[in-house]
Amino acid sequence: MAQQIVVILIFLIAAGYLGWRVWKSFARKQTGGCAKGCGCEVDKAPSSLQR
Repeated sequence: MAQQIVVILIFLIAAGYLGWRVWKSFARKQTGGCAKGCGCEVDKAPSSLQR
């Protein structure tokens, strides 16, 4: 019985993680830029020009 509970918990954690990753990938498409989160949004104006 304890083994079944552990397996179910691991499965639920893995399913939750995959769901979070899918939601996160779709949510980032609205913000623009790449999915790496490096701050390269198209909307963002440069704060200062450095040459």
